Amino acid sequence: MNLVLCFKQFREYCIIGSMAGAMPFELKMRSYLHFCRTEKGLSQNTLESYRRDLAQLGAFLNDTSLPSVSLDTLREYLDGLRVAGLSNRSIARQVATLRGFFGFLLEEGEIVVNPTDLLNAPQIGTSLPKYLDPVALENILNSPSEDSSTGLRDRAMMDLLYATGLRVSELIRIRIADLDELQGTLRVTGKGNKQRLVPVGRQALASIDRYRAELRPGLLKGRVSPYLFVTARGTAMTRQCFWNLLRGHGRNAGIFRNLSPHVLRHTFATHLLEGGADLRSVQTMLGHADIGTTQIYTHVMRSRLRQTLERHHPRARRKEGEASRPAVLRKTESL
Repeated sequence: MNLVLCFKQFREYCIIGSMAGAMPFELKMRSYLHFCRTEKGLSQNTLESYRRDLAQLGAFLNDTSLPSVSLDTLREYLDGLRVAGLSNRSIARQVATLRGFFGFLLEEGEIVVNPTDLLNAPQIGTSLPKYLDPVALENILNSPSEDSSTGLRDRAMMDLLYATGLRVSELIRIRIADLDELQGTLRVTGKGNKQRLVPVGRQALASIDRYRAELRPGLLKGRVSPYLFVTARGTAMTRQCFWNLLRGHGRNAGIFRNLSPHVLRHTFATHLLEGGADLRSVQTMLGHADIGTTQIYTHVMRSRLRQTLERHHPRARRKEGEASRPAVLRKTESL
């Protein structure tokens, strides 16, 4: 009798047929993030972005169950983000997060209809990457003072960043064992834990060698760290810390706006293409999975194409001192 009563009470509090719908939003979110980490191999930074986006969605939905979320619900959510001042780029990222999340729920059988199937992301204009000209680049690379407590480290990090085009998350995770100074190569672990070998130039190797010999032991103070670049506490540097030091050196070099580690990455790619490197090689060194991502750097080729045309095409050549004639817009004659 007691056994039957207990079973009835259990059935009232835990109805197996409706467990999926009753599962809290946060548990489903954690399940999705676990899937992204273990199955898709996404980086911690990407996972943190997904977590923030989904936490916002959870706060908006409140007690609304996920199976009852509709296309109109998500449109209302995105409209609220737009009113709150989020940019089109941020909203487009939110849409990408929602599509991944609800696609996962559909695959897991948590929902029967994917409300993001007809959810459109806002149009984002393609912005050309910002990069430094050779003079500005030399100014910022020469900004760290050798007499400062971290000057040799900062110079080595910036030299390596420009020499290899690494992402800042890749730069701060470099281990001593990743650098082969004899071969002049660096083993880089990028997005999705994918590894690639990147060549390192002599100047960057020289900066690293000097930092390791003259400064790194003093920063560690007898402590041991597998990471190449360390702080005064003997720990690996954070992304925020490197951003701050780079901006400080930028101010010393007279660069006060729009300077980020990615600008040095863009500069690396742009200067390579200007020097005649092929797009596939640049793609490999940057760690882009799709060459379409690398093609944005081809904007730098326009000036070279113009020079090539004027140098080699017979009708493009002008006599020295000859002024170019203004273009005349003519009406198209009807046939």
